[in-house]
Amino acid sequence: MMLTLAIVVASQIGGVSAQLDSLLLAIPVYVLFAAIMVPIGAVAGKVARLDIPGQRAVVFSGATRNSLVVLPLVLALPAAFALTPLVVVTQTLVELIVMVIFVRLIPRFLTLRVGRQEAL
Repeated sequence: MMLTLAIVVASQIGGVSAQLDSLLLAIPVYVLFAAIMVPIGAVAGKVARLDIPGQRAVVFSGATRNSLVVLPLVLALPAAFALTPLVVVTQTLVELIVMVIFVRLIPRFLTLRVGRQEAL
């Protein structure tokens, strides 16, 4: 997966750099989506009566959209949609940064309490 990601980013990074002004408009949407998915995932995990590790998994799964799965389809679009592959790569880069942050924050947000499991 890391090799695939590295190849995809390397193939598109020039375009991302060239279109950075346009792509910057999408970044807050991706960050907001990830932020919203934390409480939604926590509640969904709690409603499903999952343990804390299960609740954390739901949060991570909800916040990750696996954009590289759609990239081959997006690359096949006509030239009028030339920015779309760059948007997908930008989304992936934002997700990676968010996931690194989540690795530190989510365990603090969804923690084990003494004697019982409870989401903060």
